[in-house]
Amino acid sequence: MIHESIRVIRDEHAALAAMLRSLQMMVERGPVDEPAAFFDVLRAMLFYIDEFPERLHHPKETLLLFPKVARAAPAMAEAIERLDAEHHRGEAAVRELQHLLLAWELLGESRRAAFEEAARKYVTFYLEHMRLEESLILPQAEHALTDAEWQELDAAFATNRDPLTGKYPPDPGYDRLFTRIVMKAPSPIGLGPSSV
Repeated sequence: MIHESIRVIRDEHAALAAMLRSLQMMVERGPVDEPAAFFDVLRAMLFYIDEFPERLHHPKETLLLFPKVARAAPAMAEAIERLDAEHHRGEAAVRELQHLLLAWELLGESRRAAFEEAARKYVTFYLEHMRLEESLILPQAEHALTDAEWQELDAAFATNRDPLTGKYPPDPGYDRLFTRIVMKAPSPIGLGPSSV
C-alpha cells in the first residue's frame, strides 16, 4: 500500500522536476527573437518554484516527515540534516535566481552568464535533492513509521494542491500562471511560437 503522503510527495517532485527541466531548456534556448516572452516565461517558472514547493511542500517535509523518520531511523540523521539544510537554502537560492534574471533582463547581456550558471547549478541541486529524498528518506519512512504517524502525514499532505500535478481542480490564480507559461513557452516546452 502506498501512503497518500508518499504519493503526494512523489507527484509534487515529478511536477517540480518537469518545471526545472523546462526552465533549463528555456535557458539553453535563450531569448532568440522574443526577449519579452522569454523573460516573462522564466519569471513565471521561478515564481511557481518559489510559491508552491518552497512555501508548502518543503515545510511539511521539514516539520512533519523528517522528525518522524529521524526518531524511527536514527541512521538517517545525517541525510535528514543535509536535506533540511537544503530546504532552508532553497528559498534564498530561488530568490537569488529571480534577482539574477531581473539583472539580465534590465542590464543586458553582461548579466546573462551569471544567471545561466546559477540556473544550471540550481536545477542540478534540486533534482539531486529530490532524488535523495525519494531514494533514502521515503523508503525508510515506509519501513519505520507507525500507522498513527502515517495518518498524520497523510492528512497533512492531502491538503497540498499543487496544480502542476494535474490531479486537482485548477485554482484560478494558478491556472492563469500555468496558462501563461504554456502559451508563451516555445515547443517542446509549451505551445508558444518556436521563435521565443
